[in-house]
Amino acid sequence: MTDQPRFLIIADGAFGPETSKTADCAIRYIPERVAAVLDGSAAGRTAQDVLGFGGSIPVVATLEAGLNLGPTALLIGIAPRGGRLPDEWRGWIATAIDRGLDIWSGLHTLIGDDAELAALAIAKGVRIFDLRKAPDGIPVSNGRARLVDALVVLTVGTDCNTGKMTAQLELLHALESRGIRTRFVPTGQTGILIAGWGIAVDAVVADFVGGAAEQMVVEAAKDAEVVLVEGQGSLIHPGYSGVTLGLLHGSCPAAMILCHKVSRRLIGEYHKGTAWIGIPPLADMVRVYEEAAGWVHPSRVIGVALNTCDLSEHDAATAIERAARETGLPATDPVRFGADPLVEAIAQAAARRRAAGSATPA
Repeated sequence: MTDQPRFLIIADGAFGPETSKTADCAIRYIPERVAAVLDGSAAGRTAQDVLGFGGSIPVVATLEAGLNLGPTALLIGIAPRGGRLPDEWRGWIATAIDRGLDIWSGLHTLIGDDAELAALAIAKGVRIFDLRKAPDGIPVSNGRARLVDALVVLTVGTDCNTGKMTAQLELLHALESRGIRTRFVPTGQTGILIAGWGIAVDAVVADFVGGAAEQMVVEAAKDAEVVLVEGQGSLIHPGYSGVTLGLLHGSCPAAMILCHKVSRRLIGEYHKGTAWIGIPPLADMVRVYEEAAGWVHPSRVIGVALNTCDLSEHDAATAIERAARETGLPATDPVRFGADPLVEAIAQAAARRRAAGSATPA
């Protein structure tokens, strides 16, 4: 996408394991590019203190303190509900631009469309990267993704924020270490930030969500044996099921990995507000996704990726055993215990696909 910036990340008032996805993933996967995190409520601590990873990356209380650490870009590291830019951040962004920093944002509010900030950026010769800005010319899906030779694997979830992108990035590294040519298809702003390409499908007009997924899968499959598509939302989430279904039908996966946060009982309970929809048993969710995928293209859930970050080691291991028993599928927490069970499932699915022909499910 561009040269390698060094980020000061804005996560003010919300830096934490479940509240700052973009910041957290930048710190996990590109820590060498993070100078500091701005969050007055956690100032004086480190990323390691707050997240349990990230080492000595400092959390600072003020923009000026962060600027003194030598960043070359300002990254919006949290996504307020609805993706809109809080008014108080505009001053920080203007100051950063004035000091010569590029701006990277995954908000639905496009920084580049703000006349004042855009004019200031031009005057100062800095760039604004709106990661959620959809490209022109996205087609309507017509099933081309089902014809690729590569094994397409989509992560699907019991809820939002269950680790769908993280699971794919862990699988990407593990598959590549085995010498399997693998491409990661980013479908959200954080994945785009890390991978340097992609389309944030939740910013695409509804008719073209499937087309965006299809377009990226076809491109990625040109030089890959396995294509890992980043999932979004959940089919049972009342707010985000539309984008989930668009990805499911547009990418035409032969295989899916079901992602679940073990400690969560209700859809969206990590958000403020009233959560009222219970998360069904994992075996039921497997059936839901396989049936919905099959309306367009047959697919199978071949493994379960659990997020156990807030459980003890014993409880995490117990949850993994229970998920494997309930679903009859390999299960793991790919961050905590490694991705090997899921990598083996993908390798076997790819072998079955080669033997049976690309039109068959994994």
